[in-house]
Amino acid sequence: MQRAPQAPRTDPAQAPREPGTSTDSADRNPGPELVPPGDRDKLTLRLQQALNTFVDSPRHAVEEADTVFDEIAAPFTHTLAERRRVLRASRQDPDTDAQTEELRLVLRQYREITERLLHMSAPASQ
Repeated sequence: MQRAPQAPRTDPAQAPREPGTSTDSADRNPGPELVPPGDRDKLTLRLQQALNTFVDSPRHAVEEADTVFDEIAAPFTHTLAERRRVLRASRQDPDTDAQTEELRLVLRQYREITERLLHMSAPASQ
C-alpha cells in the first residue's frame, strides 16, 4: 500500500515571534525536565515516607526530607546555572557578530525561563 505524499510539517516552536508577544502553551518549549518522571516518583515516595515516619522518628523524618530536597535542588540549580552560561555566551561571544535574530531567540529563552521561575514562585493556591 502506498501512502500519499504529505506536505512538510513545520514546527510552531520554530516559527519566528516578536520578543514581546505571548505564546500559547502548545507552542512553548518548556525546556529540559529538571527531574525525570521516574526519579520524581521515587523522590515523591521518599518524601511521603519521611512524612509518615515523623511520629515515630521526627529527627530521621526531617533528615530524610532534607536529603530529598537536596536531591531535587542540586540538579535544578545546576541546570539554571548552565542555561545562564549558555545564554550569556551566545550574546557575549566576541568572535561572532550577533545578529538580531540570534538576540531575539536568546531574549525569548530568557523570557521562557523567567516565566517558569515566576510560575513556580507563585503561591500554590493560584
